[in-house]
Amino acid sequence: MLPKFSAAAVAATLSLAATAAMAGAGDYAFEPVNPEMKKGDDVTLAVRLTNKQTGKPVSDAVIFKTRVDMAPDGMAEMESAVAPLPSKEPGVYAFKTDLPMAGRYQVTLSAKVQGEPDTVTGKVIVKATK
Repeated sequence: MLPKFSAAAVAATLSLAATAAMAGAGDYAFEPVNPEMKKGDDVTLAVRLTNKQTGKPVSDAVIFKTRVDMAPDGMAEMESAVAPLPSKEPGVYAFKTDLPMAGRYQVTLSAKVQGEPDTVTGKVIVKATK
């Protein structure tokens, strides 16, 4: 004999399955840890990756592509090399880069998040001051 399920239980189960299926790369956000820093060489630039649905940091992401340039100030060709640094806090990803002049810099990141089939991408703007 097959078990009987109430219509409400079936609807709740389908709703949960639909919510899980709709989760995607857009459910994550990068943000600067310090949106403003002094210009210079070997600057530590840190970004936080969070799950927008839970507000929790994502500490198991693999950042596989980074770029730092001055695109916000119309100088996308002004690109700086980026080197990863060890993480000191869950969900925070740090990088060493050069910010040679005052202005706005765009940090473009691509990451793989555990359990997420799509690549998570984001752009963060930071300001370098004198």
